[in-house]
Amino acid sequence: MTSIPECGAEVRENGEIRGVATASDVDGFRARHAELAGGYGAGDPDDPATVQAMQMVLHLPKSDPPPRSALLAAAASAAVALCLDERVGPGGEWEERYLAWKRSRIRKVARRARGAQWQATCAVAGVTVEIDGAQARALVPGPVGQVDPRIKRLQIGGTDLTHDEPGPPDPELPVLWVNAGLGMTLGKAAAQVGHASMLLAGALPVEHALRWAELGFRCAVREADPRRWASLAEHVAEGAAIAVRDAGYTEVAPGSMTVIAVPARSW
Repeated sequence: MTSIPECGAEVRENGEIRGVATASDVDGFRARHAELAGGYGAGDPDDPATVQAMQMVLHLPKSDPPPRSALLAAAASAAVALCLDERVGPGGEWEERYLAWKRSRIRKVARRARGAQWQATCAVAGVTVEIDGAQARALVPGPVGQVDPRIKRLQIGGTDLTHDEPGPPDPELPVLWVNAGLGMTLGKAAAQVGHASMLLAGALPVEHALRWAELGFRCAVREADPRRWASLAEHVAEGAAIAVRDAGYTEVAPGSMTVIAVPARSW
């Protein structure tokens, strides 16, 4: 297990995440899962500055950057971990901000950070996950017009990672398949896998969601070529997988299917 002092007990590698699925909190977890499973809002406020978004920060050190697939997996895990964290539940310190976002149009904004920027990010309320040396942090959502200055200064685009070949995914983990044909940037893909992990958790029976939480919401991210993507789309049609369809604000056409989430084979 690896931890970063500035992020405290919230950083976990291949282990449990603070605030999620503790034995004494099963009832609370069930309540948070019911909220996540209960659908999402569809509208935006009239004032653009009050549009709600979850800021996500990807740790991209200048030297020895992590594999793209691992970083996307960390981003996906961090997003769903925040959505099921005890602090977003009834009476939690993040509840009001989380519900204002979750019950409006779901948006995520991925940014990159390194060095001192990353350390500063760890002081902003959120959840950090590390998978195979890759770190990503999902921050408590809020209005786009009130983004913390330490986050607002971080770049949204401009840096990508080469596509890697991580090998077959672990059958004990969910797999988030990214539509390779869309050519999404790292930041766009990070937001999309974050959507996918949320949708998958909400669609799972609560017992399976609890099991996933016990694994720290660890998942695998892989890219799907056209042939595999066609097969995955059939699984979606059969109700065996969950698809993310993008609103089309950036990079892809409205309605594009960007990620397909498949539960672990053993569930």
